[in-house]
Amino acid sequence: MTFIAKSSWSRTRHPSAAAVALAATAALLAGCSSSGTSDDPLKGDRADGDTVVVGSNNFAESILLADIYGEALKAEGVKVTYQPNIGSRETTYGLLKNGSVTVLPEYNGALLAYLDPEATPRTVEETTAAIEAKLDDGLTLLRPAPAQNKDSVTVNAATAKKYGLTADSGIADLKDVAGEMVIGGSPEFQTRHQGLAGLKSVYGVEFKSFKALDAGGPLTQSALRKNTVQAANVFTTDPAIAREKFVVLKDPKNLFGFQNIQPLVHEDGLDDKGADVLDAVSAELDTATLRDLDAQVQLEKKDPLDVARAWLKSVGLG
Repeated sequence: MTFIAKSSWSRTRHPSAAAVALAATAALLAGCSSSGTSDDPLKGDRADGDTVVVGSNNFAESILLADIYGEALKAEGVKVTYQPNIGSRETTYGLLKNGSVTVLPEYNGALLAYLDPEATPRTVEETTAAIEAKLDDGLTLLRPAPAQNKDSVTVNAATAKKYGLTADSGIADLKDVAGEMVIGGSPEFQTRHQGLAGLKSVYGVEFKSFKALDAGGPLTQSALRKNTVQAANVFTTDPAIAREKFVVLKDPKNLFGFQNIQPLVHEDGLDDKGADVLDAVSAELDTATLRDLDAQVQLEKKDPLDVARAWLKSVGLG
């Protein structure tokens, strides 16, 4: 058997006609309709059959992405079961290694930080290469999507209007005005390089003051909405961005690294056809699209499986 080579740019995939069936690994998240669960999410037993097991971490966007990739496989005749809401990377990575999960939508920068905290790649390609150098045998990456869910400096609508900031503006555009602004974020954001320290050293941006809030969560969103802070660290696919008309500033020097969506695969569990399907999905998925899909699930309370199917159909993959 020829396994998928560890490269998202040039792969030799194994020729098996169907994926190896793998065991169920997680309880179904309440309110989500992805199918296929087991009583013991950590058991990791293999099952007989030809099923691809698509897993997700324990947050809404990961579950939605699993539905998107899984439904695309189903549309091409691949038998799929879902294991949503498994838990943190420490758990899901182990389940991929032992073959209990076949496919997991990952975030390349976060995965690299888990595998090699000292790595400092300068491009998406370097990020992929650095991950592949550290991946356990039996695992491989498929192609990254343009979509990223990463840290950002985001301003509220009033601040954007006051300083003429738009979606085309960058962090450097704050250099002459940041001294009039309060920025909010998690306590760690105040001291990390991917925070105030980096904003100063990389972009020459220094704020009037810092307000400790949460990591892009409701406290941060509320403070930004109420203008308690004028800028904040917000994750780029947060539905609140569109709802509140926040403006995300571009990060051309990649202070916040890369967080592209990139499927991680147990390499003897997916054939050439399946890998091509997932690559096609990733090619269509950009950040604005993912933000809109997240909003449908998190704000409009639509079923993620329905959202996944509708979007796949809209791009000719469902």
